[in-house]
Amino acid sequence: MNSSTNIRTHYRACNLCEAICGLEITVNEDNEILTIKGDEKDPFSRGHICPKAVGLKDIYLDKNRLKQPVRRTESGWETISWNEAFDEVASKLKSIQAQHGKDAVGVYQGNPSVHNSGTLLSAPAFLRVLGTKNRFSATSADQLPHHFVSSLMFGHPLLLPVPDIDRTDFMLIMGGNPLASNGSMMTVPDVANRLKAIQKRGGKFVVIDPRKTETAKIADQHIFIKPATDVYLLLAILNEILTLTPSPSPTERGATHSDELSPLSRRGVGGEVVSQLKSAIKSYTPEAVASITGIPSETIKNLANDILTAKSAVVYGRMGVSVQAFGGVCQWLINCINIFTGNMDAEGGAMFSQPAFDLWGRAKKGENYFNRYQSAVRKLPEFDGELPVSAMGEDILAGGIKALFTVCGNPVLSTSNGTQLDTALEGLDFMVSVDIFINETTRHANIILPPTTGLEIAHYDLAFHNLGIRNTAKYSVPLFEKDNNQRHDWEIFEEIKNRLTSEEGAEIPTPKNPEEKLAMAMQFGPYGKDGLTLQKLKDNPHGEDLGALRPCLKEKLLTDNQEINIIPDLLLNDLERVNLNFQKLLKDSENTKFDLQLIGRRHLRSNNSWMHNTERLVKGRDRCTLMIHPETAANRGIVNLEKVQIESRVGKVEIAVEITDEIMPDVVSIPHGFGHARKGVQLDVAVAHAGVSLNDLTDDLLIDELTGNSAFSGVPVRILR
Repeated sequence: MNSSTNIRTHYRACNLCEAICGLEITVNEDNEILTIKGDEKDPFSRGHICPKAVGLKDIYLDKNRLKQPVRRTESGWETISWNEAFDEVASKLKSIQAQHGKDAVGVYQGNPSVHNSGTLLSAPAFLRVLGTKNRFSATSADQLPHHFVSSLMFGHPLLLPVPDIDRTDFMLIMGGNPLASNGSMMTVPDVANRLKAIQKRGGKFVVIDPRKTETAKIADQHIFIKPATDVYLLLAILNEILTLTPSPSPTERGATHSDELSPLSRRGVGGEVVSQLKSAIKSYTPEAVASITGIPSETIKNLANDILTAKSAVVYGRMGVSVQAFGGVCQWLINCINIFTGNMDAEGGAMFSQPAFDLWGRAKKGENYFNRYQSAVRKLPEFDGELPVSAMGEDILAGGIKALFTVCGNPVLSTSNGTQLDTALEGLDFMVSVDIFINETTRHANIILPPTTGLEIAHYDLAFHNLGIRNTAKYSVPLFEKDNNQRHDWEIFEEIKNRLTSEEGAEIPTPKNPEEKLAMAMQFGPYGKDGLTLQKLKDNPHGEDLGALRPCLKEKLLTDNQEINIIPDLLLNDLERVNLNFQKLLKDSENTKFDLQLIGRRHLRSNNSWMHNTERLVKGRDRCTLMIHPETAANRGIVNLEKVQIESRVGKVEIAVEITDEIMPDVVSIPHGFGHARKGVQLDVAVAHAGVSLNDLTDDLLIDELTGNSAFSGVPVRILR
């Protein structure tokens, strides 16, 4: 506290995206926020922030933000008390499950759920009490292939390799745009400077994408690739690497590229693994895939050589690689390339964090996470207790799901065929949403329960310390205390859980603060013996740097025999589907009225759909445009800024054209998260910048058939004049 000015300074982590940048916030004696800037003393983010950081203030002050429960009535929304809301929610859920069974209640958890430690620590107990198999989340619209492959190869969905970006000499980025996402499945604040540092130390990084993204513009090389053909490029790169190194020789780089390959492979000696892989992928040479990917064979060979000969290298595939028909195989091949070039679990390669809060510490070895049950209509496979979100709309329409509980999500805008889901939500018997806005999804709810958020919550980033490119720990205390009419997210889940489990007329237990769980995890975690405690983190609001990533996979493996399963049967067998599609592409004889391929994109100033109600982040030029190549536009007589109608199998939208050579011919792009003009949405600024929803065009029937993940990349569309 500065006594002369009565200005106090607060330090915390920004929880609006995966970068968890440190913030320095100044507040006057009237609790008015004066400044939000980067915390120079944060050892991880080093003073860096992006424009979204000011969104914390905007959310806190947003007049559209709900702070008390509301109930939808025929005459509009009415405010009700928390006790009334909790009682009605618990009563309705009990009644529906008693009449129709546990699975009659569905659950959807959105992206912000993992940005709040209160939700992550308290929601699981609520879900166990609810007991439904109809659980969905944003995971299968985004990152499921990562978790799927990690469970098969390393034994747990959260054993996720991340690029050691600070020490690598060569980085290949496929389908990722970290300058817009601030890293994704890779917690990496100040990513632009970290990428430039690769170049300054004599290395380079290359971006492969159908669009010249913000990241591609600062890369040493950008290579265009036809949408959804990444699997063939990866197969060709791996084929080339295995051809160039038929008998891997011992090396100090990586425990998996030498004689030590044998104890880490389920299938015996390293030579047998190499032989089996080479046999399975031998037809995918750089020459064979060149026309399909749009990448010359020499360029593919050069990429393989760069990865193989660099002192250290890492291949990183993100959103664009995951959200296609072979997302699972793509992520497997990326791991294989990192393994067979000696860059798995090696400095400068793909490494594993050692977070202070160990998310997988109690996991069992050899656990099966896949296909223990299926969705109702298409029989899509479950993974880790969740069904593919592309099945949610159709399963509601089929009548099996009578009620829905949504948590911090807006699936009408963020999942494929949003129009179908919009229709499905109208027919539910009951719906409850934990959310702070009446948006495109929550407008269907009978009751909305708004949690505190941002500056009012205590926060430790459980999920993203697990994906850090360094081992760090940071705890944020609330800047502002909540008032008596507000509830934290953990209080909401605890209250409903306690009502569901309490006998009628019995006293409802007081919610337990999950901070106790966090304190115990710190005490008994990997750094507890070195004196790391929750109190120590409170005393140092800038955060603790726990060191660079170190090789640790051997001690973390949770496969049944504690060896890397380099060639899982499920993935090896899926190559048959890959080959069938390959033969189809070679023939290129299919006639279709949908002659363009649609891809998404992301803007730095918006985080999916939930930052569009802050004026300073959405103001300026219209960013919801249809990017199209000059040649593609000219062939159709389209001029810049003209509005066109674009159509897919499931819907059509009208959108302004942005002609640019930053996208491939015959490929078009619409940003994710817009489309706020639906009736009943109570957002102000967003409507002025409503845009259209990409997911009114994406197709719920297009999925990765192996993992169940949605396939948003390369959706067939056409332009109507």
